[in-house]
Amino acid sequence: MANAVIGAVGTLWRYPVKSMLGEQLPAAEVTEHGLDGDRRLALVDRETGRIASAKTPRLWHRLLSCTATGEGHGVRITARDGKSLWSTDAGIDDALSAIAGRPVTLADRPPEQATLERSKPDQVLSQGPDAAVEADIVPFGSAAPSGTFFDYAPLHLISTSTLRRIAELHPDGVSEVRRYRPNIVVNTDAPGFTEHDWFNRELRIGDRLTLRVVANTPRCAVPTLAHGPLPRDTGALRTLAEHNRHPALPGLNPEPCAGIYARVLQPGRIRPGDTVQF
Repeated sequence: MANAVIGAVGTLWRYPVKSMLGEQLPAAEVTEHGLDGDRRLALVDRETGRIASAKTPRLWHRLLSCTATGEGHGVRITARDGKSLWSTDAGIDDALSAIAGRPVTLADRPPEQATLERSKPDQVLSQGPDAAVEADIVPFGSAAPSGTFFDYAPLHLISTSTLRRIAELHPDGVSEVRRYRPNIVVNTDAPGFTEHDWFNRELRIGDRLTLRVVANTPRCAVPTLAHGPLPRDTGALRTLAEHNRHPALPGLNPEPCAGIYARVLQPGRIRPGDTVQF
């Protein structure tokens, strides 16, 4: 199956501030640090020293009401009320603390031995996003270059096959790509959750970009939360919990999954329409 064509790049997305809404791009440079400008900043909780992540909805769901866009040397953050903030503003930490409801610092590098808190997804489903549920303390970016704000690896891909299958199984017949926060959406014709077949393989995208698929993407509570104008949707996770549980890595317990994580072996520029092949 070497050089077998999987599909083509559909859309490209980046999220300049971790756990905020992001932006769609017409093209992108991809290096070992991921898609250019992705997760370049994050909020750090001043009380705990942990990275702020909507994986703990009770504390950080408000971040998903903000949209971050990369503009020149700074990042523009647009709040729910339409007010624009800039990452370079003198009072940015206080402004973001007011939005988050907790004291935070906007950082361009994670603290040493950074961690984040990941609420148990099944408990969030059953008890709601404001409940004080059990959580895992997760080491940060174990498959990503040091100094980056990726949860695990620097690129996240999802196929249109998976998105279609979620919509087929979802009680309301919907599937919104923004809930799953991919970098690269791959247009595919294969049936079902096809990314499981990509595990531990190399993908070539366009002329140069080469990736190694390193894990299935386990889904947390984030897809269920309100994303800007998108309302809360428990079916975005419940559908996967009922129909697509897989280990993220061999030997781990099965979890709801959608999409895959990848490392970058050969940097390159990509754009919608580029061929994706093994």
